[in-house]
Amino acid sequence: MTTTAVKSPIEIELAPWQFEVGGVVLGRGTRIPIGNIEGLGSPPTRPQDVDNPGGDGVAVGQDFYGPRTLRMEAGIKTPGDPTAAADLLARLELSLDDPMARTVPEGRAVLRGRWPGHGTRRLYGRLRRVEATSTTNAVNGWIPLDVEFVATDPRWYGDELSRLTLGLDQAAEYKGSDRTADQALCAPGGCDRADAADRPGWITNHGNVSTWPSIRVHGPVTNPRIWNTVTGRSLDLDLTLRAGEWVEMETRPFTCWALRNGKTNVANDLTPQSRLDLFAIPRGRSEIVWTAEDPTGTARLELSWRSAYTAL
Repeated sequence: MTTTAVKSPIEIELAPWQFEVGGVVLGRGTRIPIGNIEGLGSPPTRPQDVDNPGGDGVAVGQDFYGPRTLRMEAGIKTPGDPTAAADLLARLELSLDDPMARTVPEGRAVLRGRWPGHGTRRLYGRLRRVEATSTTNAVNGWIPLDVEFVATDPRWYGDELSRLTLGLDQAAEYKGSDRTADQALCAPGGCDRADAADRPGWITNHGNVSTWPSIRVHGPVTNPRIWNTVTGRSLDLDLTLRAGEWVEMETRPFTCWALRNGKTNVANDLTPQSRLDLFAIPRGRSEIVWTAEDPTGTARLELSWRSAYTAL
């Protein structure tokens, strides 16, 4: 078992008050200072209220979040070097033009930012606007900008990707246990008293809201079952994987899927109670456990996630 938190080596380290999109850094200490940012507060809500057809008021429904829109009033500032200013503008426009983030329905651009006292966090969505609002002083290397990023998921996510790799050595301990017993494993105070070496499935979401994991099961394995002992949510697959085969499951909203070897849809092999869209990792510490049939003892489960936050 291994649990790690990693950061891609190609990602740019950000200082406080800096943002990055498409490899271009904006904000304090850069050649693209930011004057004002809108959209850092709570995202807009989509109330599902229903008007009372025969009287005053409404029947209150659920309030859902809409997309979070960040708008930056910025400016390219390269005194005496209009060529450098034009090159920076072109790099931002190239980020907007990225076909994988613009024309593929599941494509997402990433905007990263850092607030003082916090680590770098990120939004997923679409870069929708990079507008040079004036060219009056372009000859002097000054181009004011209006940059707009629409986060289709309003949550901020940690920059570091956490990973868990788990073999089937836990299976004997939990085999035959019921859902009630599973939840009792992490009863208040229970997990904190256990030795970490005895609980290899511990995971931590350092944010303040639930987050969505990506899951991969590697064969050889039959009928894998994965569950979170804190939430009680489980994923049961009625299938068999040979050595070298795998199933990958994505739980993120709007992209829930289960693919065998990256090609074949196996969502129908999930039991009716196995809801990908509800298999979230709660804030704080929780535990992932899995069982399956594997005579070789070589099957493994891989889980990856980013801590989720309401704010930058």
